[in-house]
Amino acid sequence: MAKLQITLKRSLIGRPEDQRRTVRSLGLRKLNQTVVKEDHPSIRGMIHHVKHLVEVRELPE
Repeated sequence: MAKLQITLKRSLIGRPEDQRRTVRSLGLRKLNQTVVKEDHPSIRGMIHHVKHLVEVRELPE
């Protein structure tokens, strides 16, 4: 299964609580922090919800 590299690029200041919780559940806490997650439909849904705050790259297997 492919992996996704997710980086928090925009601040959470002034964002709604549901977006803050989504970013937190992706494992992101600080600006420019990067996490690697498995490519899964639930992860893709969370990324879609906060796509204006994060940058996503697909990593080769």
